[in-house]
Amino acid sequence: MYDIIVKNARIPQGDDTITTNILVKDEKIAGFLDNIEGVAAKEIIDAEGHLTLPGCIDSHTHFMYQGFPHRENFLTGTAAAASGGVTTIIDMPCCSVPSVRSAKQLQLKVDLIQPQALVDFALWGGVTGEDVREGWLDHVQEQADYGVVAFKAYMTPSVPTFPRVTDPEMYEAFKAVAKTGLPVGIHAENYSMCDYYVKEFQKQGRMDGPAWAEARMELAEKVAIELGISFAEDAGARLHIVHMSTGIGAKLVGEAKKRGLNVTSESCPHYLTLNYQESMTKYGAFAKIAPPLRTKKDNEEQWEGINNGSIDFIATDHAPYEIESEKAREGMNIWTAFPGIPGVETMVPIIVSEGYNKGRISLSKLVEILSTNAAIHYGLYPKKGAMHIGSDADFTIIDLDKEWVIEPKKQASMCGYSPLEGMKLKGKVAKTIVRGHLVFEDIEESVLAGLTDEELKTIVHNFPEGIEEKYADEFSKYPYLHSAEYENSYRINHPEVIDKHIREIKGIKAKPGFGQFIKRQSIQILPRKITF
Repeated sequence: MYDIIVKNARIPQGDDTITTNILVKDEKIAGFLDNIEGVAAKEIIDAEGHLTLPGCIDSHTHFMYQGFPHRENFLTGTAAAASGGVTTIIDMPCCSVPSVRSAKQLQLKVDLIQPQALVDFALWGGVTGEDVREGWLDHVQEQADYGVVAFKAYMTPSVPTFPRVTDPEMYEAFKAVAKTGLPVGIHAENYSMCDYYVKEFQKQGRMDGPAWAEARMELAEKVAIELGISFAEDAGARLHIVHMSTGIGAKLVGEAKKRGLNVTSESCPHYLTLNYQESMTKYGAFAKIAPPLRTKKDNEEQWEGINNGSIDFIATDHAPYEIESEKAREGMNIWTAFPGIPGVETMVPIIVSEGYNKGRISLSKLVEILSTNAAIHYGLYPKKGAMHIGSDADFTIIDLDKEWVIEPKKQASMCGYSPLEGMKLKGKVAKTIVRGHLVFEDIEESVLAGLTDEELKTIVHNFPEGIEEKYADEFSKYPYLHSAEYENSYRINHPEVIDKHIREIKGIKAKPGFGQFIKRQSIQILPRKITF
């Protein structure tokens, strides 16, 4: 007897599809059958003939529960992922207290977030300027041994617990990461350029939304990518450009690939669909991100980059902030509001609607950029990102014909804003299946609605029992693991707002804690495929 059969699933076969029934045993794909008459299973999930992709992956999230729980906790973040058809997320090391830069800090993070997780998750490791200056680069190998998928470095400031790298520090970090065989991902903006022109625009009295994007100009990303490529080539490092925003960036990565370098890149749905002139005029700080939104020309050049192979996959840089204290606090302006937007819930629908359904990309490319390529790049394949016998039974089921409108206030993410508000899409996630279990269905009912006050207190508001004793040294350095931003937030004094939001999230079928931590399976390198 099988555990589950996913029937009437229309699965990709190159650029075509076939309708089949997927057999699941012990949370793995056990086979495919055209006819399941007489085949026994404990549960049957009907895909209803909808497009069924290997589970989609968001490889760049900042859920920020540890230290910044007013922005997003891991429960709301993974609920948003499940609602958006994402079966695995890979969370960043920087936006937490403490930041994650050692094996012990990695284990602390896993212990804190696993009880909240609804989908599976892997983790980035971290390397900073401080690690270079203090002689802590031995922590790079221990993080690799722990099972991280890659390492993140910032060329511009992030949070105080994750210092940026100077140019020589970045080079030293690249050499340390190169020894592990893992990718190093850089936030590619030239700090001096951004800092200088932001201050210049402020002196000029520019307070309009587009000023943010114009100050952090295309050139700041271009020269940062060029420097990163030069350093990676010399150090023998695998360079990955995270949340690349420009068309010229895609061309630079493509040229590096042609020269035989292991350089990869990701874009985000907002860099493919929004332009700064319109969005930052309309939404101001609610469209403020770093790197900033660019132009319509960049939108089109990035779609070209996806098709020619210079952009390897899509991620989101999901980094929401609290409206009351960080986006629209009294006296805040475009320069002082925090830069970040949500995205994990809308990534798959946007790429389906604006990419596949509009004919910008093929079905095989859709599978590559939402699932397969990230899984390979981060060493999770074929456990994740594949529809093979033995792979995890992760599926994203999409109703290609359903039309809907993005409404941030109704989304699972806790922030309640998005510059994508009002976007009309065709294509919506119908079901999300993780390891054979139905985690999300596009219906009103949700298991989260029934969580009691005591359950929410235990799962969301309190640390797991024994955690403070187990990590006494970290708690002594960072009391309660609180950030200054959390201490000054609105939600710190209004936990009932968080509880109400969680109970109103629709369609969640799994209980908190279902999601599992996934360590890197192996070291894998994406083949360089460039179309001239």
